[in-house]
Amino acid sequence: MSSVAFTSAKDRMITILSNQPDDSSFDELLQELAMQRMIDRGLEDVEAGRTKSHEEVGRIIQSWRS
Repeated sequence: MSSVAFTSAKDRMITILSNQPDDSSFDELLQELAMQRMIDRGLEDVEAGRTKSHEEVGRIIQSWRS
């Protein structure tokens, strides 16, 4: 995420959409907004310590196979 301070969610969305090509489809624009939201949520999880190590995830996946 850039160092630009956004005053509202609307401002953030306008900035994201403004950076897209002019010929973007409606679906492409929605996809970009959704992707950015997922990235933001992931970064919030990292900051809050809601993460798992690769090893821990590997053990979880292995448990599904057993």
